Amino acid sequence: MDYRVHARRIDAHGSLARAKQAEVTLDTDLGGRADAMNPVELLLAALAACMLKGIERVTPMLNLRIDGAEVRLEAVRQDAPPKLTLIRYEIIVDSPETDHRLDLLHRNVLKYGTISNTLSAAVPLDGTLRRA
Repeated sequence: MDYRVHARRIDAHGSLARAKQAEVTLDTDLGGRADAMNPVELLLAALAACMLKGIERVTPMLNLRIDGAEVRLEAVRQDAPPKLTLIRYEIIVDSPETDHRLDLLHRNVLKYGTISNTLSAAVPLDGTLRRA
């Protein structure tokens, strides 16, 4: 599969990214802005979307009942050179499944996620999946 995104600078306060028929305002203002995600937040959002999509993909294959799911993420950044040194996550599911089955879900979400596999090769991912 190939993926394409086109991004352009609007002004000194923001930019716009487009993919398919979707648009996302980007926080590219040096002072930051509250109404758009900055590059690190976008990266974390991509990881969250990957994990949630993984849950959608894995639950029918494993015949799991998931009534709701959310992902919480935080990144640790060092200044020199600027890079992320750790990404922590918590996947929270509303499910009547056993702990063993939820552990299986967690392993599969990480194993088959394009973004999680890509990021884990560059920065440690540390997290858990727990019941709501």
